[in-house]
Amino acid sequence: MLKRVVALLLVVLSLNLAGCVSSVAGLKSYVDSIDGYQFLYPNGWLSVRVENGPDIVFHDLIETTENVSVVISPVPDKKKLSDLGSAGEVGYKLGKSAIAPPGSGREAELVTADEQQIGNKTYYFLEYVVKIGEQQRHNLASVAVSRGKLFTLNVSTTEQRWEKMQDSLKQVVSSFSVY
Repeated sequence: MLKRVVALLLVVLSLNLAGCVSSVAGLKSYVDSIDGYQFLYPNGWLSVRVENGPDIVFHDLIETTENVSVVISPVPDKKKLSDLGSAGEVGYKLGKSAIAPPGSGREAELVTADEQQIGNKTYYFLEYVVKIGEQQRHNLASVAVSRGKLFTLNVSTTEQRWEKMQDSLKQVVSSFSVY
Protein backbone atom coordinates (compact mmCIF):
# COMPACT_ATOMS: atom_id res chain seq x y z
CA MET A 1 0.00 0.00 0.00
CA LEU A 2 2.77 2.42 0.94
CA LYS A 3 4.51 1.74 -2.39
CA ARG A 4 1.34 2.67 -4.28
CA VAL A 5 0.95 5.93 -2.36
CA VAL A 6 4.60 6.84 -2.96
CA ALA A 7 4.30 5.95 -6.65
CA LEU A 8 1.12 8.03 -6.97
CA LEU A 9 2.77 10.99 -5.23
CA LEU A 10 5.77 10.74 -7.57
CA VAL A 11 3.51 10.77 -10.62
CA VAL A 12 1.58 13.81 -9.33
CA LEU A 13 4.82 15.62 -8.44
CA SER A 14 6.38 14.92 -11.83
CA LEU A 15 3.27 16.18 -13.65
CA ASN A 16 3.30 19.38 -11.59
CA LEU A 17 7.00 19.95 -12.23
CA ALA A 18 6.52 19.39 -15.96
CA GLY A 19 3.89 22.14 -15.95
CA CYS A 20 6.37 24.55 -14.36
CA VAL A 21 9.00 24.23 -17.08
CA SER A 22 9.75 27.59 -18.65
CA SER A 23 9.19 28.21 -22.35
CA VAL A 24 12.83 29.30 -22.48
CA ALA A 25 14.13 26.01 -21.11
CA GLY A 26 17.40 25.12 -22.73
CA LEU A 27 18.44 28.75 -23.16
CA LYS A 28 21.07 30.71 -21.28
CA SER A 29 21.30 34.46 -20.82
CA TYR A 30 24.05 36.70 -22.20
CA VAL A 31 24.23 40.31 -20.96
CA ASP A 32 26.66 42.96 -22.21
CA SER A 33 26.09 45.80 -19.77
CA ILE A 34 28.91 47.88 -21.28
CA ASP A 35 27.48 47.98 -24.82
CA GLY A 36 23.90 47.73 -23.54
CA TYR A 37 22.30 44.60 -24.97
CA GLN A 38 21.19 41.13 -23.93
CA PHE A 39 19.78 37.95 -25.42
CA LEU A 40 19.23 34.27 -24.78
CA TYR A 41 21.23 31.55 -26.54
CA PRO A 42 20.99 27.73 -26.55
CA ASN A 43 22.71 25.62 -23.91
CA GLY A 44 25.73 23.88 -25.35
CA TRP A 45 26.78 26.88 -27.42
CA LEU A 46 30.21 28.36 -26.76
CA SER A 47 31.53 31.89 -27.05
CA VAL A 48 34.25 32.33 -29.67
CA ARG A 49 36.47 35.33 -30.42
CA VAL A 50 36.45 36.64 -33.98
CA GLU A 51 39.13 39.22 -34.75
CA ASN A 52 37.74 42.35 -36.46
CA GLY A 53 34.30 40.75 -36.48
CA PRO A 54 31.10 40.79 -34.45
CA ASP A 55 31.02 42.02 -30.85
CA ILE A 56 30.13 38.50 -29.67
CA VAL A 57 29.68 35.12 -31.36
CA PHE A 58 28.32 31.89 -29.90
CA HIS A 59 28.22 28.65 -31.88
CA ASP A 60 26.96 25.15 -31.26
CA LEU A 61 29.56 22.76 -29.86
CA ILE A 62 28.67 20.04 -32.39
CA GLU A 63 27.06 21.94 -35.29
CA THR A 64 29.77 24.63 -35.37
CA THR A 65 28.22 26.51 -38.31
CA GLU A 66 25.08 27.08 -36.22
CA ASN A 67 25.66 30.43 -34.54
CA VAL A 68 24.42 33.69 -33.09
CA SER A 69 26.31 36.97 -33.29
CA VAL A 70 25.86 40.65 -32.48
CA VAL A 71 27.29 43.41 -34.68
CA ILE A 72 27.36 47.01 -33.48
CA SER A 73 27.67 49.83 -36.03
CA PRO A 74 27.55 53.60 -35.61
CA VAL A 75 24.58 55.59 -36.91
CA PRO A 76 24.40 59.37 -37.27
CA ASP A 77 23.31 61.20 -34.11
CA LYS A 78 19.61 61.34 -33.33
CA LYS A 79 18.74 58.75 -36.02
CA LYS A 80 16.00 56.30 -35.15
CA LEU A 81 15.61 52.90 -36.77
CA SER A 82 12.71 54.17 -38.87
CA ASP A 83 15.01 56.93 -40.22
CA LEU A 84 17.14 54.16 -41.77
CA GLY A 85 14.12 52.80 -43.66
CA SER A 86 11.22 50.41 -43.24
CA ALA A 87 11.77 46.86 -41.99
CA GLY A 88 11.80 45.64 -45.60
CA GLU A 89 14.24 48.32 -46.74
CA VAL A 90 16.64 47.74 -43.84
CA GLY A 91 16.31 43.97 -44.33
CA TYR A 92 17.16 44.31 -48.01
CA LYS A 93 20.20 46.52 -47.27
CA LEU A 94 21.39 44.20 -44.50
CA GLY A 95 21.06 41.21 -46.80
CA LYS A 96 23.16 42.89 -49.49
CA SER A 97 25.80 44.40 -47.19
CA ALA A 98 26.27 41.96 -44.31
CA ILE A 99 24.61 38.60 -44.94
CA ALA A 100 25.53 38.25 -48.62
CA PRO A 101 28.01 41.01 -49.46
CA PRO A 102 29.32 41.33 -53.02
CA GLY A 103 32.05 38.81 -53.76
CA SER A 104 31.09 36.50 -50.87
CA GLY A 105 29.55 33.82 -53.09
CA ARG A 106 26.35 34.09 -51.06
CA GLU A 107 22.84 34.97 -52.15
CA ALA A 108 20.33 36.18 -49.56
CA GLU A 109 16.59 36.28 -50.07
CA LEU A 110 14.60 38.31 -47.56
CA VAL A 111 11.62 36.12 -46.63
CA THR A 112 9.90 38.26 -43.98
CA ALA A 113 10.43 41.68 -42.45
CA ASP A 114 8.37 42.76 -39.44
CA GLU A 115 8.43 45.75 -37.12
CA GLN A 116 7.61 45.62 -33.43
CA GLN A 117 7.56 48.29 -30.75
CA ILE A 118 8.86 46.98 -27.42
CA GLY A 119 8.81 49.62 -24.71
CA ASN A 120 10.26 52.75 -26.26
CA LYS A 121 12.40 50.83 -28.80
CA THR A 122 11.58 49.76 -32.33
CA TYR A 123 12.88 46.37 -33.49
CA TYR A 124 12.92 44.93 -36.98
CA PHE A 125 12.68 41.14 -37.18
CA LEU A 126 14.06 39.72 -40.42
CA GLU A 127 14.16 36.24 -41.93
CA TYR A 128 16.41 35.16 -44.80
CA VAL A 129 17.14 32.09 -46.88
CA VAL A 130 20.82 32.17 -47.81
CA LYS A 131 22.49 30.13 -50.55
CA ILE A 132 26.21 29.43 -50.29
CA GLY A 133 27.08 27.36 -53.33
CA GLU A 134 24.90 24.25 -53.10
CA GLN A 135 24.23 24.70 -49.38
CA GLN A 136 21.17 26.53 -48.13
CA ARG A 137 20.96 28.23 -44.72
CA HIS A 138 18.29 29.98 -42.71
CA ASN A 139 19.05 33.29 -40.95
CA LEU A 140 16.99 35.30 -38.50
CA ALA A 141 17.93 38.80 -37.38
CA SER A 142 16.77 41.44 -34.93
CA VAL A 143 17.81 45.05 -35.54
CA ALA A 144 17.50 48.03 -33.19
CA VAL A 145 19.03 51.47 -32.65
CA SER A 146 20.13 52.72 -29.24
CA ARG A 147 22.48 55.51 -28.12
CA GLY A 148 23.72 56.26 -31.65
CA LYS A 149 24.45 52.62 -32.48
CA LEU A 150 22.80 50.07 -34.76
CA PHE A 151 22.63 46.67 -33.07
CA THR A 152 22.13 43.59 -35.24
CA LEU A 153 21.66 40.14 -33.73
CA ASN A 154 21.90 37.40 -36.36
CA VAL A 155 21.30 33.70 -35.83
CA SER A 156 21.97 31.10 -38.52
CA THR A 157 21.59 27.38 -39.14
CA THR A 158 21.60 25.00 -42.08
CA GLU A 159 18.31 24.41 -43.86
CA GLN A 160 18.50 20.72 -42.79
CA ARG A 161 18.45 21.78 -39.11
CA TRP A 162 15.93 24.61 -39.55
CA GLU A 163 12.88 22.44 -38.86
CA LYS A 164 14.35 21.21 -35.57
CA MET A 165 15.89 24.53 -34.44
CA GLN A 166 13.43 27.18 -35.63
CA ASP A 167 11.43 27.51 -32.38
CA SER A 168 14.58 27.85 -30.30
CA LEU A 169 16.19 30.29 -32.74
CA LYS A 170 13.03 32.40 -32.89
CA GLN A 171 13.16 32.62 -29.07
CA VAL A 172 16.78 33.79 -29.32
CA VAL A 173 15.88 36.54 -31.79
CA SER A 174 12.80 37.67 -29.87
CA SER A 175 14.79 37.79 -26.61
CA PHE A 176 17.23 40.37 -28.00
CA SER A 177 16.95 43.74 -26.31
CA VAL A 178 19.00 46.92 -26.26
CA TYR A 179 19.07 49.63 -23.61
